[in-house]
Amino acid sequence: MKSALICSLLAATATAFSPTISSPLRSSTSLNAVETAKSSALPFLPYPKNLEGYAGDVGFDPLGFSDWLPMDYLREAEVKHGRICMLAWLGFVAVDNGARIYPLPEAYKGLTSVTAHDALVENGAMGQILLFVGLAEMVSWLAISQMLQGSGRKPGDFGFDPLNILKGKSDDEVKRMQVRELKNGRLAMLAFSGVVTQAVLTNGPFPYV
Repeated sequence: MKSALICSLLAATATAFSPTISSPLRSSTSLNAVETAKSSALPFLPYPKNLEGYAGDVGFDPLGFSDWLPMDYLREAEVKHGRICMLAWLGFVAVDNGARIYPLPEAYKGLTSVTAHDALVENGAMGQILLFVGLAEMVSWLAISQMLQGSGRKPGDFGFDPLNILKGKSDDEVKRMQVRELKNGRLAMLAFSGVVTQAVLTNGPFPYV
């Protein structure tokens, strides 16, 4: 009786380690596994799904902002900062070349883009800028708020196209124009940081060498 019991246990043990028998759960798991899509800009990170469908999407969101904030709001902020920096770079350089481009008021003679801030604060000009920029922000927030509530407005779209650049354009052409604006805006944000740094380091006029 004992020998029969020992033989049956050995047979069961051998069967448990047999290579011909596999776990159904493990097999189905391996067959149904789907690899997570990777970011094209940062292949070592997963693709941020909320960026899908937006112009200029290269899967770049390493900090995961799109997981916590509405994408329309994030795109609105990106477009706005890009537009501001395109104007800011031009304005910064123009101030340092003002004597050659346009006449300056007597109070602003000899100022550079780096030293202009303190002088304009003393003359009250910065207060005017704060007032008008604040009014513009309040008015623009109405459109942004409505967009976040589902009005159908596209991020950055204020209906401002005086040269009719987008008139008669197909959806693909409009998207290409949007990508161009985004790329130029992203470059301008880096360029403005660079031009300010270079101006402070050299204390000279454009091209700050």
